[in-house]
Amino acid sequence: MLQQQPVTPVTKASSLTRLVAKLDRVIALATASSSALTRWRLILFIVGAICTVALYKMGWYQAGNGALAAFASLFLIVAVYHNRLESRLHRLRLWKQIKLVHLARLRLDWPHVPARPSSVPEHHPYAKDLDLVGPHSLLHLLDTTVSSHGQARLQSWLLEQPPEPDQWLLRRRLVQELIPRSLFRDRLGLEAQLIGEQEINGRRLEAVLNHAVGFPHLTTVLAIQTLLAVTTIGLGLGALLDWLPNYWMWSFAAYALLYFWTDQGEELLEHAVGVHFELEKLGAVLGFVERHARPRHTALAALWAPLLAPGMNPPQLVRQAARTLHAISVKAHPVIHLIANTFCPWDLWFTYRLQRIQAQVAAHLSTWMDRLAEVEAASALATFAALHPSYHWPDPLTADPRRNGAQTRLSAKDLAHPLIPETHRVPNDLALETAGTVLLVTGSNMSGKSTFLRTLGINLCLAQAGAPVCAGLFEWTWVRLATCIRVDDSLEAGLSFFYAEVKRLKSLLDATTDRSKPPVLFLIDEIFKGTNNRERLIGSRSFITALSQGNGFGLVTTHDLELTDLERTVPGLRNAHFQETVAAGALQFDYKLRPGPCPTTNALRIMELEGLPVPPPQA
Repeated sequence: MLQQQPVTPVTKASSLTRLVAKLDRVIALATASSSALTRWRLILFIVGAICTVALYKMGWYQAGNGALAAFASLFLIVAVYHNRLESRLHRLRLWKQIKLVHLARLRLDWPHVPARPSSVPEHHPYAKDLDLVGPHSLLHLLDTTVSSHGQARLQSWLLEQPPEPDQWLLRRRLVQELIPRSLFRDRLGLEAQLIGEQEINGRRLEAVLNHAVGFPHLTTVLAIQTLLAVTTIGLGLGALLDWLPNYWMWSFAAYALLYFWTDQGEELLEHAVGVHFELEKLGAVLGFVERHARPRHTALAALWAPLLAPGMNPPQLVRQAARTLHAISVKAHPVIHLIANTFCPWDLWFTYRLQRIQAQVAAHLSTWMDRLAEVEAASALATFAALHPSYHWPDPLTADPRRNGAQTRLSAKDLAHPLIPETHRVPNDLALETAGTVLLVTGSNMSGKSTFLRTLGINLCLAQAGAPVCAGLFEWTWVRLATCIRVDDSLEAGLSFFYAEVKRLKSLLDATTDRSKPPVLFLIDEIFKGTNNRERLIGSRSFITALSQGNGFGLVTTHDLELTDLERTVPGLRNAHFQETVAAGALQFDYKLRPGPCPTTNALRIMELEGLPVPPPQA
């Protein structure tokens, strides 16, 4: 029996490359067919015109009429088929672009991964340190959402941790359910792109829907205008049949005066166009999700069930809005608009309808956007999982750290950074068994200390968001994450680099004193690097000792080898290190984490290799 080969990023990339090549061939054939149809349409028009004119010139009018009808029908059939072909060709090109973006995400080809604006929340405890938001970030890699709410939901899953366990289980179930449904995930983006490039912006849509239409006492005026219109038609028919004098002119005069007094001009049309523009894409996307959320007993169906209730169904309300907006668009055709309003209060009626539909949609919009955002964010994580089938699906340990900090645990094997290409990243193992554990990591410059901190932090964010992690094994109990890796001074706040670092570390230490919440996983890079060596050593010893006594565990990196002797006085502290080798006059790093303090340093060696003066080694 043949053993099935595991799916790797290389085979996944090959599969996507073959699919793109197949789409290229199909697009080339469709483009050639479209060009041929364009020529045939021109030929049919010319031949039809010549034959029809020739038959008329010869006096064969019936034959000419028949030829005109035949060629017109044939031209119309070819035109309809050509338009359908062009529509399918457009879809194929968008589909190919979606696959190319997937390939770029897999290869970390950042210039070809679409970037949408995103910002790091002020004073967030780890977002900036771990490259979670912004260009070339985890959010940049994951984000396949089509709405502003979807992107915000995906970002919140990464930045608001830990989640409630029950909420996490529902989220995880939905993500795993969507992994094999690649057609659904890709078409979710395709349906939005077919309407236009602009994202679905919930705030903008809410502002448009909350814009008041009509005027005070619209219902009363509509009733009066309807009565006047019915009266005018009745009196007009009576005058036409010579039953009554021309009394209709009086009622029509009152009707016309009231019409011109209440006419909203182009403002109503502009607002209707704006509402249609905002609702069209939302309706298409919500309708698509609804069609694929019908199977029972699925996470997607359970999530979407409230939106299927009568009076709340998104496609139904959007269709009603579309009909109303199309009716209002009659204002763009002055003659038709005048005729319509002559016989009935057309504008007033559809203004009233628009008013009611806006109120209905506005009442349900928050629920619609919330459910769509959940689907979008889960779809983004499912796409990430599908592109990386070798990544491990972690499960949180059953121990409840809220009750017993001693049950805190995090262990990983073959842990690597998902934002580093597979050919360059180096996996490592890690085990933090109990609260109070501090892994003091020493090592030379450029040996990989900071990258390892980010590797652990970003994978923890993935795990607690409900996604797979870049590891062979990952086990953890729910934790809060706090980091001090990138520290910037602030001219506006008047903070020096050192003072900014002190404030970050104070906030982190305060978090470890709260035992009513899950423990803190702290990741500290080059502790107290903003001050002199003597005070740094004193402060670091006290700070690390305090950390080991709090409700947390984690890693601290340092260049100060003197701190490694804390292993003798701090029960939960262990030493580990990264190191380098010198070969052919150059430093080489293997980026492997090893136990114990670092036996070497390389600062002087780097200075020497770059041509700076250094003292000769002492004998």
